[in-house]
Amino acid sequence: MESNNKNANLLSFENKKVVFIKPSKPTPNSVLSMSSIDNDMMGFYVHCLYVYRSLTETQNSLADVDSNINTIQCTIKRDPTKVLTKAVSKALFYYYPLAGKLVKHADGKLKINCTSDGVPFQEVICNCNLSSLHYLDGDDIEIAKHFGTDFPFEDEHGNQHPVVFKLTKFLCGGFICAWHINHAVIDGIGMTQFLVTVAEFAGGQSEPSVKPVWERERLVGKITRQPLPNPMDNVRVAVSPLMPTKDYSHECFRIHKESIARLKTSLMKDIEQSGASLKKGFTTFECLAAYIWRARARALKLNDDGETMLLIIVGVRPRLEDPLPTGYYGNSIVDSYIKLTVKELNQQPLFEVVKHVREGLIITSTDDYITNYVDTLETKPFNFDHKSVAITILTDWRNLGSLDKIDFGWKETVNMMPVPWDVGVGEMYDILPPTKLDPSMNGGVRFFTSIPTAAMPKFKEEMEVLTSNDPILKF
Repeated sequence: MESNNKNANLLSFENKKVVFIKPSKPTPNSVLSMSSIDNDMMGFYVHCLYVYRSLTETQNSLADVDSNINTIQCTIKRDPTKVLTKAVSKALFYYYPLAGKLVKHADGKLKINCTSDGVPFQEVICNCNLSSLHYLDGDDIEIAKHFGTDFPFEDEHGNQHPVVFKLTKFLCGGFICAWHINHAVIDGIGMTQFLVTVAEFAGGQSEPSVKPVWERERLVGKITRQPLPNPMDNVRVAVSPLMPTKDYSHECFRIHKESIARLKTSLMKDIEQSGASLKKGFTTFECLAAYIWRARARALKLNDDGETMLLIIVGVRPRLEDPLPTGYYGNSIVDSYIKLTVKELNQQPLFEVVKHVREGLIITSTDDYITNYVDTLETKPFNFDHKSVAITILTDWRNLGSLDKIDFGWKETVNMMPVPWDVGVGEMYDILPPTKLDPSMNGGVRFFTSIPTAAMPKFKEEMEVLTSNDPILKF
């Protein structure tokens, strides 16, 4: 048993033994190669939580449920552990590489040994009701960490499991699914595809509506004599007096649609006053990316004459002239790089920074760029320190697929959130859709970040300007 304190409430956990969920039927025993993009994702992981209310709470529309007889009957009738492990097992028959091991070969390339060893799984019992934790809708990342996977994701030889799964059940009958995903094997859209398949099997389907496709050779590059330049070569990298540090704070900011509208209106007014022109309005992502990038630079007190870079992870599926097959679940992403000096980032009108973001995204949206990017990864992979304080890595989780379809029999997720994981990237900057629990957030977004603790007060100050609807405050 382990226990943790949160606001004087004692949480205790009963951890069951880690077991392995194997494919429901025999699968090929083979070795599969990875794409150039997959290999570039070596050492990166995604760690996320999906929160589900109990069946009784779902039926009673957020009724406050304790251990009444209806809840007990629902829990006995549908045990999420039994439902999900059986469904995962069936899904692994189709996604059998996820039941194998990721191995780094002598040439430095990754391969999947399809051993059918299975996906590590742990069941945990928590001594409270999910409602007492507000379904994690308080966005308290520190408390959320307790529900993430905390057991080894590699074997005694260092070979890694592509997916690790943990399910925490609560007294009310609700539960939290934690998925630890090796990004080298599967990207966000691919993981959503896999989870939808699990949900389909949990709902009684006999086969997935979308069959998975491996075909990683589709995104293997060719050796090129003109690789793309390393974005951090010949750059005077910005530094921070607050770094290095191991002391990070985590926060979730709720940005309502009214705040987003106010930001866009302000930017358009500034453009009109400057005499500049714009063919179409800025997107929500473009505006938020520029604002967050600047806020982080100010919070970390980056030196004015140093250069800073915004790295945006961009999905390429809809941008390829030769489309990937339906069901492809490997990495189909490229990086978009936008660089400015810290002085330019701080002193330029914000709309100019947004324009730089847009231009960077446009460049990476062409088939030629994507081809050159993949060829570069195969020829001479970009070699720069992703942990550099000069780099802000931003991801957008809003378009990963239909989370509403990830219904294991307890209706859709009421909350989904990332959890920090010490995998070499100290900070995270993730834009997510709102939860199902706060109607006032419709049309808004949540923004998760981890940043050095010493920088958090200034970062919060910058974000308060954004999230406030006070017309006096200027961007």
